[in-house]
Amino acid sequence: MPLSVRSVPTSPFEGQKPGTSGLRKRVKVFKQVNYTENFIQAIFTAMPAPGPQDATMVVGGDGRYYMKDVVQKIVRIGAANGIKRFIIGQDGILSTPAASAIIRKNNADGGIILTASHNPGGPQNDFGIKYNTRNGGPAPESVTDAIYEATRTISEYQEAELDEPVDLSTVGVQQFGQVTVDIVDSTADYVDLIKEIFDFELIRKFRQEAPEFSLLFDALNGVTGPYGRRIFVEELGFPESCLEQCTPLEDFGGSHPDPNLTYAHKLVERVNREIITLGAASDGDGDRNMVLSHDWFVTPSDSVAVIAHYAECIPYFKRTGVQGLARSMPTSCAIDRVAAAKGLEVFEVPTGWKFFGNLMDAGRLSICGEESFGTGSDHIREKDGIWAIVAWLNIIAHVNQTKPGATVRSIMLDFFATYGRNYFTRYDYEEVESAGASQMMDHLRTLKPGVCDNEYTIVNIDDFEYTDPIDKSVTKNQGVRIVFEDTSRIIFRLSGTGSQGATVRIYIERYDDQSVDMDAQDALKPLVDIARKLSMLEKFTGRTEPTVIT
Repeated sequence: MPLSVRSVPTSPFEGQKPGTSGLRKRVKVFKQVNYTENFIQAIFTAMPAPGPQDATMVVGGDGRYYMKDVVQKIVRIGAANGIKRFIIGQDGILSTPAASAIIRKNNADGGIILTASHNPGGPQNDFGIKYNTRNGGPAPESVTDAIYEATRTISEYQEAELDEPVDLSTVGVQQFGQVTVDIVDSTADYVDLIKEIFDFELIRKFRQEAPEFSLLFDALNGVTGPYGRRIFVEELGFPESCLEQCTPLEDFGGSHPDPNLTYAHKLVERVNREIITLGAASDGDGDRNMVLSHDWFVTPSDSVAVIAHYAECIPYFKRTGVQGLARSMPTSCAIDRVAAAKGLEVFEVPTGWKFFGNLMDAGRLSICGEESFGTGSDHIREKDGIWAIVAWLNIIAHVNQTKPGATVRSIMLDFFATYGRNYFTRYDYEEVESAGASQMMDHLRTLKPGVCDNEYTIVNIDDFEYTDPIDKSVTKNQGVRIVFEDTSRIIFRLSGTGSQGATVRIYIERYDDQSVDMDAQDALKPLVDIARKLSMLEKFTGRTEPTVIT
């Protein structure tokens, strides 16, 4: 029997423009009457052809506060707009990489992921809604622009009347009129995919031969706890004690689920105190990662470059080959050196994983990464935190076949001996007053090349612009780049991942093929001082110290 559908009058809300990873606001904003409903309706209105009629939609999120309520809204509004089948993670839980994998496996027409990624959760913090398209990746700008336009002109939304809410707790099929709702095991499809990609037998064998090797994985009370347990404990045989903060919580335990040295301090402290061989963390929705050991922190820029260097030891790339490499513009150029050595194409794209999708779909990109702790490949169309961690386990096991006792540190030093080192750091100034941040960026755009101190000479300043080599679309104003005569770079960019104010990010990079074992902050201090001076950051923002240093 067809569902009864009602039209609900509404009015537009200002500011419902999706950023690089969807719409992110405080929970209290989403809880305004009709606010969330408007945005969901706009997604279905703007769905690429053939639209929502008889479509299959994947739905899930990172477990944060308000997620389960919004899942119910999506089903009601989606059903009214013609969605025929929903695939939803049990209890609403799906990591962002798992959602991408399920979209692709089921040839779904898209997915709605409920996450604010690495931002804090809870009633007083952040929520987010993100639409992914048929390829499993974030919606391109043409689609997010259409969603935004729909939010500006909306006058009503459609809602189906269900006899009862969807039971999210039980795996199985539920029928609501002509609409089918499949509640699926949140981890099963993703774990099967990871087992196809990596050499689990080699990792198990390495563990047996090197019982002193220790792993500590911190999910930061985010979505990847169940995935970590399935892979690291049940599949690879690590002890339960290798898991830290692996229960998804609505407020992430009151912490900031961002895998960096500041917010993942519990992991860092345990790794150092217990002399852990491999420490790793992922963020709230599971698409970011951090890798370290008791004697080395692997920058995300170096991590993706090392994975690219050792790609041939990973079964997936043995089968498919490596078609090309890519990085976001602020990410260090370490991966460029790997590409040059291996004769591969390398692409420099704006920040935002969606910019990698076209290259992957065209068969020109296999491995890519962002300095913001995002690493991944063409196995899905999202960055993938667990994938990166298992890649490191695979690489460590592989290297130990010929170099017993090889560690994260020794692997990094061998890499630098081959390629030299791109010293890299990022300074984040969070929740800066937006007007001052914009004035600082305007000031930077007025700078000219020339000598800026006795050691460094600026040879180029530009505001990064990207022309997609596949569809020829142009993306402008992606960050001010200052390039020096010795190839060092300072980049200034305003981030779009926060829910309020502006986050000023300063990226600093210097290449050295002689001294490769320095502390990064020592190696980069002269450029840090130049960045502060050139930007007049304190004058425009009032900030003297960064919130986070990576």
